[in-house]
Amino acid sequence: MNNLDIRIKIKENRLCHYEVAAKIGVSEYTLCRWLRAELSEDKRDIILKAISDIIGGGK
Repeated sequence: MNNLDIRIKIKENRLCHYEVAAKIGVSEYTLCRWLRAELSEDKRDIILKAISDIIGGGK
């Protein structure tokens, strides 16, 4: 499965795809589509930062 580490990180932190998508300014559908194929480093970094921001309370 592509981007398994991101999917696991979302699930382990009990986040929803729509929360991460909203944080990066895309629709939930777009995020799910991105996760189907291997991400570029830029998109991967953006998503991981959004997850960290949500977990840390947006600080």
